[in-house]
Amino acid sequence: MTPLGAKMRELREARGVTLKEMARALDVSSAYLSALEHGKRGRPTWGMLQKIIHYFQVIWDEAEELQRLAELSDPRVTIDTGGLEPEATELANRLARDIHRLAPEDLIALKSELIKRVR
Repeated sequence: MTPLGAKMRELREARGVTLKEMARALDVSSAYLSALEHGKRGRPTWGMLQKIIHYFQVIWDEAEELQRLAELSDPRVTIDTGGLEPEATELANRLARDIHRLAPEDLIALKSELIKRVR
């Protein structure tokens, strides 16, 4: 599941909306929305994201959060380490190979450490 997919599900469940109801309102298939929630589809287009924002009737901070989450929700990431240190290439490859083995708390810790160091 992507960050956007998790937020969409949270908003749907909080409003008591089924996937089929939301899909019908957005004029897309429920299979598409399910794939979007589960990270089987890439991030939505700007137009689709605006439909989602409008559908949930979110404003300002929540709309910006959905936009930010959409930017972080591409399930097929490519990392170009050309020109970087060998350690960068090794890290990218190890992460690609082993990310599925990490526990959720490990992922949170890695993400926090990265955000702290990059700021």
